[in-house]
Amino acid sequence: MSPNGSDRSPRRPMRRKLLQALTAGLVLATATGCTYKDFPRLGMPTPTTEEAPRILSLWQGSWAAALAVGVLVWGLICWSAFFHRRSRTKVEVPPQTRYNMPIEALYTVVPLIIVSVLFYFTARDETKLLDTSKKPDVTVNVVGFQWSWCFNYVADVKGSTGDAKTDKNLDAVPDKWKKQFPANAGGVYTCGTPGERNPQTGNPGPTLWLPEGKTVRFILTSRDVIHSFWVVPFLMKQDVIPGHTNVFQVTPNREGTFLGKCAELCGVDHSRMLFNVKVVSPERYEEHLKKLAENGQTGYVPSGIEQTGPEKNRETTQL
Repeated sequence: MSPNGSDRSPRRPMRRKLLQALTAGLVLATATGCTYKDFPRLGMPTPTTEEAPRILSLWQGSWAAALAVGVLVWGLICWSAFFHRRSRTKVEVPPQTRYNMPIEALYTVVPLIIVSVLFYFTARDETKLLDTSKKPDVTVNVVGFQWSWCFNYVADVKGSTGDAKTDKNLDAVPDKWKKQFPANAGGVYTCGTPGERNPQTGNPGPTLWLPEGKTVRFILTSRDVIHSFWVVPFLMKQDVIPGHTNVFQVTPNREGTFLGKCAELCGVDHSRMLFNVKVVSPERYEEHLKKLAENGQTGYVPSGIEQTGPEKNRETTQL
């Protein structure tokens, strides 16, 4: 019996709470709508480019390292709590240790090793992902502005005249990238509004068309503030910065319509800066560009704020 005369054990409420916590955790784990095939990706969507599996692998490796550290820390906490708890019969203070050099060296060296390994794999993958040495099959100038997106397709399209290398609307694009533009690329464009929707899916925002199996170079420019270009299943995003041009390349390998969004808080209507990416066959992609030309969407819309002086100097030293 307990001191107050009750037969109720004081440990029962604790056990009941533990059971409730385990039940709640099981419900949370099973009510997420994920299947067993989704768990290995640890919350990431299915990759849809040739480069995305590298990002997914880095994500999974980081989680594995974090889990290993977590298990070690939890194990040490439990070990200390169970095996070094206060004795019911002994009340003396246990022996005190001022310092322990092996332990101190361990918890200094091990975190440095962990950070160094993570840094190595991150730097290795980042170098591969940002490599633009391969000549692209398609070049798209992505223009971010409050509160939507424009897409300049830098291509030689029948019905469109001009030259992307000399077009004043593309002055924000550095010469380093203009030199690699196709010859006589009059180009076509599409611009969106926050209220626009994709006719097939009903998702908000303009739709960027891309060809499957072709290397696409994105040249990111902004007209006003910092935005961020993020195609969710590409597992890749980069900031769109006024006065600074970011570039990356991907090769879509799966047809479909995917969601994209601005991932940088850019103002009051940031949440409405959505867009869609429609990956189709190369033949349908060419047909779409011709249709844009037939609709009169020829040439290029202003790409944004020209590069600042320091950025121009940086591009010159890299040529």
